[in-house]
Amino acid sequence: MESAVKQGTRDDQAGRHDPRPFPAGPFPHDPDTGDLPAGRPAGPVGPLPASFAAPAERASKPAPTPQPGLLDRLARRFSLRLRVFAMFALVAGGTMAALAAGLAFGYARLPTGLQDDPDLRAGFMQAAILGGFLILGLVAWIWWLFDRHVAGAVEKLAATLRVSADAGAPGSIAPETARYLGDLAPAISDAARHLGECRIALCDAISEATQQLTREKAWLETLLADVPAAVLVCSADHEIVFYNAPAAEILGAEVGPGLARPVGDFLADEPIRRAHARLSATRGPQAHADLLCTSRDGSLVLEGRMRLVGREGEVQDGGVQDGEVQDGGVQDLEPGPRPDAAGGGYVLSLADVTATHAAAAEREARIARALPRLHEARRALRDGDGDAARITQDAAAILAELTHLLADAPTLSELRSADLADALQARLAGRGIALSVAGPDLFLRVDGYGFLAMLAHILRRLADDAARAGFVLTTIEEDGPGAALALSWQGAPLCEEALADWCAEPIDPETPELTAAMVLARHGSALAPVDDGWGLRIALRRARRAVAPPAPLRRSTVYDFALLDRARSAGIAQSALNDLAYVVFDTETTGLDPERDEIVQLAALRVVNGRIVDGEVFETLIDPQRPIPPGATAVHGITPQMVIGAPHIGEAGARFHRFAAGAVLVAHNAPFDMAFLRRHEAIICQRFDNPILDTVLASAVLFGQGESHSLDALASRFGIIIPEAARHTALGDAEATAQALVRMLPMLRARGFTRFGDLVGEMRKHGRLLQDLN
Repeated sequence: MESAVKQGTRDDQAGRHDPRPFPAGPFPHDPDTGDLPAGRPAGPVGPLPASFAAPAERASKPAPTPQPGLLDRLARRFSLRLRVFAMFALVAGGTMAALAAGLAFGYARLPTGLQDDPDLRAGFMQAAILGGFLILGLVAWIWWLFDRHVAGAVEKLAATLRVSADAGAPGSIAPETARYLGDLAPAISDAARHLGECRIALCDAISEATQQLTREKAWLETLLADVPAAVLVCSADHEIVFYNAPAAEILGAEVGPGLARPVGDFLADEPIRRAHARLSATRGPQAHADLLCTSRDGSLVLEGRMRLVGREGEVQDGGVQDGEVQDGGVQDLEPGPRPDAAGGGYVLSLADVTATHAAAAEREARIARALPRLHEARRALRDGDGDAARITQDAAAILAELTHLLADAPTLSELRSADLADALQARLAGRGIALSVAGPDLFLRVDGYGFLAMLAHILRRLADDAARAGFVLTTIEEDGPGAALALSWQGAPLCEEALADWCAEPIDPETPELTAAMVLARHGSALAPVDDGWGLRIALRRARRAVAPPAPLRRSTVYDFALLDRARSAGIAQSALNDLAYVVFDTETTGLDPERDEIVQLAALRVVNGRIVDGEVFETLIDPQRPIPPGATAVHGITPQMVIGAPHIGEAGARFHRFAAGAVLVAHNAPFDMAFLRRHEAIICQRFDNPILDTVLASAVLFGQGESHSLDALASRFGIIIPEAARHTALGDAEATAQALVRMLPMLRARGFTRFGDLVGEMRKHGRLLQDLN
């Protein structure tokens, strides 16, 4: 964090407190000791031809790894400057020893009488002491000059090259840094510049070839983002590697479910695991598994379909593989890990059927209650038991209820009245029938095919009488959920008997069994004459005005299919740095004391597979429930009025804990920010036991303790631009820290820190930086 609680001047002082540099790391192996290809013994002039290869069993043995010698081990253990110091110390010690030996030899060659002279003996001793101090001072002075102008400059040049080569940032060398190294500094500057030019040339060369791929990728992301079905892609250990916008809506995440998060964080995953086990056992070419699952709290019922995918995204092939047929010809289909399942995953499509199931259950219950009553009324009418008029009235009411229940069937979809009118006009145009449309545009819940065919049939029959013309179809919006369609014309009126005959006729030659009466019954409606026969009216029970939908939340399709190939490690310490998910966060506070001050802003971003995930951002203001000092406001710009109505630390901390679940927490000067969070763990009702990575210490590992490790220094070193408006805000500083982390990860791997545990062990050697900083 870079705010009132972390000032750049303190970072600079802490960064320069200890002048000892970090060890330069292992030297490259001597090329003369390179291994020969396996199975190819060396001849007088190199490897022998393949025909002289060793037997297979001998070739399969790995070549012995040469053990590093003493000098190699010392080079890996101590830095360049420490080794230079040791060399000058040996020179001083050797020179002093040579001086002492020379004086002792000269003293021994003196005559015996002179050797007994105390003044001469004292003179030899004084000469030895004076010569030793002169030698020691001269060597120390030469070492200081060499360390300052050669060894230190070499380390700075090496750091600049590593920034340019590993982090991709432009490296620049000040002329005074290496002015005593001759042409080395200009040569390195030219090499760094040429490296940058080569990168640019390479990008230009492949840009044209990748433009089409980029466009197709954007099209694919747009299509998948707008696909109405919710789609998840998960790895074999049930971690999310892809989701689209409908999936994010169904899963109910605030900023997206989150890549590399377990699917069990959002869904009751036992049905998902059982379906995955079944598919892993069968693995047919068209194998899929239908499942029904719920959200974690049980409030949503979801129908899903699962298919397995392989490492390259292909659907898993079926068939019996070698070794799968057991004794007796029975295939082993026991669920469990299989050799060809490593690195794969599955596609899971989901549909929210909560409302559908609830409505279907209610409808079935009402039908189950209505049918016995209808049968009872039928029996009473047949046997003449009771008042026939009353029984008939009850039976009509029961039939009306059943009609309404069938009209609410889920197969009825919403159709825009304007689209219905356009299709109807197109059908009638072939018959020379003109139709005008009036009224508001509505969404009608109808059977589109049947309703269109019915209206076309009625209008054709009306137009059979040449006296009728000027047909107008009007949509009428009514109070409540219903609507109506009114059909009017000029000319002869329509009698009820003719209308009844038309309703009993087939409405489409292709479906002779379908009549207008059947379509109307399906919709729980009727076709009634109005205006003394010069019009018809159709009542619809379900409709709504077609208004412009609200602007949807912008959700891009988020994926990283490289997560499918990730091999999980047993523990976090053995995990590769690039295999971990990181949550980079920052806080703004009311002051410097974690024991008394409070957080006023918290922001975080996710870094997965070495890149910042767009769209997965956490940011919130927090009500500190205490005054914000003007001095703190002057740094981060958050006033007491801005936090009115903001969540308190308990709510905001719980949301952040869910956002960071399963990830490594990363911060600049992490002990400071973590002290605020851990102090409120009781209120948050969660423990922040995530692994921690501090970018201050990671910078010290890469550049040594003699450099500055403030956030501004890192941004300058890596070419990161922090807008002035974003500086000293939680989100701005978190984004700058995340960009620095993304650039440091390849540099750390290049230095040999490939595992998280290795990096933590090295960072502990620089822990005094944080003690001084805090």
